[in-house]
Amino acid sequence: MNGPRPDLAPRTWRRQAKSQDLPTLPLGRSLVERGWITPWQLFFALQRQNIWNATLPEILFSRGWLTPDRYWQLHAERTGMRLVDLDRLPPDPDLAMLLPPDFCLKNNVIPWRGLDGEVVLATGRPDHLTTLRERLPLHLSNAPLVIAPDGQINAAIERLMRLRLTMLAEYRPHPRYSSRGWDHRTMLQKIVFYTALITLAFAFLTAPDIILGIAVIWAIITLAAATSLRFASLAICALRPARAPPMSPKAPLPRISVIVPLFREKRIANALIRRLTRLTYPRALLDVVLVLEEHDHVTRQTIAHTKLPKWMRVVAVPAGSGVTTKPRALNYALDFCKGEIIGIWDAEDAPSPDQLDQVAAHFASAPRNVACLQGILDYYNPYTNWLSRCFSIEYAAWFRIYLPGLTHMGFAVPLGGTTLFLRRSALERIGGWDAHNVTEDADLGYRLARFGYQTRLIRTVTLEEANCQPVAWIRQRSRWLKGYMVTYLVHMRSPSRLWRDLGTRKFLGFHLVFLTTFSQFLLAPLLWLLWGATLGWQPDVPGMETVPAWLSVALILSTLSNVLSWGIAAKLSDRPGLIRWIPAMLAYFPLATIAAYKGLIELVVAPYYWDKTEHGKTFEATQVD
Repeated sequence: MNGPRPDLAPRTWRRQAKSQDLPTLPLGRSLVERGWITPWQLFFALQRQNIWNATLPEILFSRGWLTPDRYWQLHAERTGMRLVDLDRLPPDPDLAMLLPPDFCLKNNVIPWRGLDGEVVLATGRPDHLTTLRERLPLHLSNAPLVIAPDGQINAAIERLMRLRLTMLAEYRPHPRYSSRGWDHRTMLQKIVFYTALITLAFAFLTAPDIILGIAVIWAIITLAAATSLRFASLAICALRPARAPPMSPKAPLPRISVIVPLFREKRIANALIRRLTRLTYPRALLDVVLVLEEHDHVTRQTIAHTKLPKWMRVVAVPAGSGVTTKPRALNYALDFCKGEIIGIWDAEDAPSPDQLDQVAAHFASAPRNVACLQGILDYYNPYTNWLSRCFSIEYAAWFRIYLPGLTHMGFAVPLGGTTLFLRRSALERIGGWDAHNVTEDADLGYRLARFGYQTRLIRTVTLEEANCQPVAWIRQRSRWLKGYMVTYLVHMRSPSRLWRDLGTRKFLGFHLVFLTTFSQFLLAPLLWLLWGATLGWQPDVPGMETVPAWLSVALILSTLSNVLSWGIAAKLSDRPGLIRWIPAMLAYFPLATIAAYKGLIELVVAPYYWDKTEHGKTFEATQVD
């Protein structure tokens, strides 16, 4: 059958509306009687229907046992619904405003035509009619429906509701939680901001000793805070090893949509598909959405020449107000997703084959306020060069020691940008991602906490590519640190409200995480001078001729906390060979200081600039030192 075939017989729309939800024979029996499926295929699908959150047709489609065209033809005959081709009979543009675009995409429905004084709706999910009617607004709840291919309906929604979808992607979260407008501050804000900069510069020129002294004191305070957090995390790691929560076998497996943003990816497509085909999650419940920028011709051409599995599809994000960021693409793709759980993978990710099975099991056993699961990120090329080794050491400590420590201490956590999975209902409630924040993951973690949700860490591992070129590494890290600064400033617009939302413990943790992070990187040169004075070098800096004994001890303890964290994390990641590369971290973290100042400058002049990280520079490798 070449596409849908319109039913040309006359219909009475009111009579049709009454009969659409009342099939006379069981669907499975009708399919077997026509010889379209075998009895054992029906038995398999019915058995899986009891344990999967999927309909009978969806299971049959996923196995390739039934084509959508045949099912739609049969459903039209059984219900009296009309099968239409939206390419030949497109929806009336004047009716597009009757339903919100996000509702249309989530339910795969669109106002089609006005006939006999009624609005007729087109849907590509005739097996979800009861749910659709419950969700429709009252004035359309009894509207007659026709069937159309779901891909045609999505294409029509994109075409007719393009502007509204683009605006929704850019302005989804409430302004209180968004960094948009940062580059369009009011005149009063600009005056205050630049007055503060001028005052600081004048104070440094006229009283450098005082300013330098204040900076040193703040560097020491944040150093002490960071060291305390590390030792606490190490203690938690030693005394409270991570254990998998009890799993619930009763809940049906949910549908999971995973969004994979792609931008200027020429070499990664085939490798990405190869990695994702290793997943063991049922294909009937798997929905992978590749998100491209409409103007990204390189990636679009690459994908066009790549054969995609049936459970993988492409969504192109239109150009908007000039913001081209990963969170904007995620927002746009969210409404195209079919799943009740939304996951994020990056283009270079290689998730463990059973990752989605673990995610489904954890969500099934977790309370409803657990809205996010964060997996462990690691690298498949840790031995490419010294930089990739150091990056692997840092990531191992972050995901295996530091984040678990923050969680056990009752703090909210800044999320990683990938291998995180969210309940869709919670994600929509908090407003999705902030399209104007270049470190959207950190912001999302704290916004979830402000709305009363929890994040849990799971032990599943995703491998990705370590950035192993110094200039590219600095660019990537500067984007992350700039986003950290933006996130802190956005949430601190109203400190009292933030305190009420988070509670005292999480509010304290919020400041500890953010202030220690960018303060330590920005003020690192002062700490280097203090280390020099401790080791006997006399820097020509007022106040640093001698270092008190207690400060020397503090510096040693801080270094010890880092070395212990890196060494233990390397062993936990099954890469003990990295331990002997810990001294190379002395050359690694000065790069982060350069990145921090780059990010600080961009915060003022280009807050939304997304410094793209190129992927596919190295091959997947598992060799050891």
